[in-house]
Amino acid sequence: MGDSYDVVVVGGGTAGVVAALQSARAGARTALLEIAGQLGGTMTAGGVNFPGIFHAWGRQIIAGIGWELVARAVAMNSDVMPDFSVYPGSAGWTWPLGQHWRHQIAINAPLYAALAEEACVDAGVELRYYEVPIGVKRLDDGLWALRSCAAGEERVAHCRQLIDCTGDASLCGLLGLERLREDSTQPGTLWYRLENFDLAGQDHAQLQARLNAAVASGQLLPTDLGTPGIAFRELLRLCGNHIMGADSSTAAGRTQANIAGRQCMLRVLRFVRSMPGCENARIKAMQWQTAVRETWRVKGEVVIGVDDYVRGMFWPDAVCHAYYPVDLHDCHGVKPEQLRPGVVPTVPFRALIPAGSSDILVGGRCLSSDRLANSALRVQAPCMATGQAAGAAAALAARRGCTPAQVPFAELTALLREHGAIVPEPLAAAGA
Repeated sequence: MGDSYDVVVVGGGTAGVVAALQSARAGARTALLEIAGQLGGTMTAGGVNFPGIFHAWGRQIIAGIGWELVARAVAMNSDVMPDFSVYPGSAGWTWPLGQHWRHQIAINAPLYAALAEEACVDAGVELRYYEVPIGVKRLDDGLWALRSCAAGEERVAHCRQLIDCTGDASLCGLLGLERLREDSTQPGTLWYRLENFDLAGQDHAQLQARLNAAVASGQLLPTDLGTPGIAFRELLRLCGNHIMGADSSTAAGRTQANIAGRQCMLRVLRFVRSMPGCENARIKAMQWQTAVRETWRVKGEVVIGVDDYVRGMFWPDAVCHAYYPVDLHDCHGVKPEQLRPGVVPTVPFRALIPAGSSDILVGGRCLSSDRLANSALRVQAPCMATGQAAGAAAALAARRGCTPAQVPFAELTALLREHGAIVPEPLAAAGA
């Protein structure tokens, strides 16, 4: 028969961890399937250990289980939170526009992965690492049967509710639900760090000229630098790049993205070692996979458009806030489009319900939105918030024996607030 649960969450990344924790803490028997051997996804394996944004215009707008985990990681690593009281327009604000990243929170990624795992174990979540869904169908008794491939075996999990937190809507794809994707997608990034170089006494203008010449000659690709025209010393510090066409929705796509990322790293390392003061430069650290920004999104009962997002529309079924610039990366870099002062977008519950579906929700990056809105909604804090909303709704639906759409909205928001989430109120929404 296989293993039986109330809720199965697929994908143990930014959203999936929070979804599983919320479901289990609400009393649902919960399993979490993850393709890798640790939790955290982009925040850990992908190297984007810089989650945000939880605050906007001087107040916290996203809290709950995701914030709990981030705050715990900051405290245990003896780190310091940013000063959230300083923001555009405040008395202490001296930043130029575009420095929203100052409110993102640096965390120790391995520590976060361990703390997230500890929290799941404590909550009773059954962790199922190294499993990949290969099929899902509805049984005669109304339960889902989710087939997965693990090392050397095929497993089956039966459950009342499914949550797709894969980031690629891959579970929805297996079910044939409608998904959205453009012909081109945002590039990925393979993060790495260099060490053992010394630029003291070097002619920085000459170093920069040699870097520019390497790009012009094709020795380096413009996308190897991430930001066109980046200063050589900043290249050494940031080690960012843009891996065009990076795709995590298939094994072939993941393979090619990771190969391209590591080839980029080797090109940069070989070039850096040819520069004065950098002859003995070496790799200090490198993430084991390329972080991907964009693949598939579901088409939900509501599709959040960029106009809805930038005007801070208040949705009547809003389950969380979001805050980040419209942030579309391409081969020329990125130029974030900042939100107007006071604007705080909201996310409707219907954007987590795939159109034409029953007993399945999404959380995180693959929520229902157009491409430009998704470029802002894909970041960690909103992903955590939508994951928590999906986990709460799935647990309540399993308890009531109904679909997530049939869960009374007041009951859903009451459960979210009970677990620390901030649920939007009409008068607090900029677009109300």
